[in-house]
Amino acid sequence: MSTTKEIAFLLARIILGVILIAHGWDKFAITGLEGVTGFFDSLGIPAAGIAAPLAALVEIIGGIAIILGAFTRIAAAIVALDMLLATLFAHISSGIFVTNNGWELTGAIGAGALLLIAAGAGAWSVDALLAKRTAQN
Repeated sequence: MSTTKEIAFLLARIILGVILIAHGWDKFAITGLEGVTGFFDSLGIPAAGIAAPLAALVEIIGGIAIILGAFTRIAAAIVALDMLLATLFAHISSGIFVTNNGWELTGAIGAGALLLIAAGAGAWSVDALLAKRTAQN
């Protein structure tokens, strides 16, 4: 893969990861789990008391894994599922625009996750280092 593509993969992973971490952190520290649980409950999300911290953890841990390019396809698959559920339960009925609580952000994050599932993390990643190490053994 060319250097330009590797830079693009790295920057995309960093941006996607930072967005995920910020939203996960918000659920724990800013809005708080009680507020998120109440919101999830109001949407009819089953087991909201479990779903809220689980969503926050998926976003934080998934974001870190994506930034590092570690277990990227697995992390991206879990993030894509999280974004699909967020879209279906919380955003789709509000249209597309995020200013109206629409699905454009969850859709964009989900699309980024789908690309990582399809293409992997790129050469500048923990996954690539692990693959190289495995190939040498």
